[in-house]
Amino acid sequence: MNITTFLFLLMSFAVLTSTVTEAVKNFLEEQRIRYASNIVVLIIALILGCGGTILYYTGSGIPFTPLNIIYIPLMGIANWLGAMVGYDKVKQAIEQLH
Repeated sequence: MNITTFLFLLMSFAVLTSTVTEAVKNFLEEQRIRYASNIVVLIIALILGCGGTILYYTGSGIPFTPLNIIYIPLMGIANWLGAMVGYDKVKQAIEQLH
């Protein structure tokens, strides 16, 4: 995987993670279920980052070599960090505009 592909996947997964996280948080709030935001984002980011990378490998015909297998959880962690930073900054900017 080259750096361009990595950054494109990371950006796509982070946007998708933020969107899904907001939907899950709204659902949990409607059900009056207590939750930790960071844990919700972590779970969703790992699922989407790791699962999306596996789907990309499968769809592109990339072999599952030891190095590529190491990239899968690293993409999940990078996705989590990107979604956390991105979501918090967007939320802060919206609050400052009000």
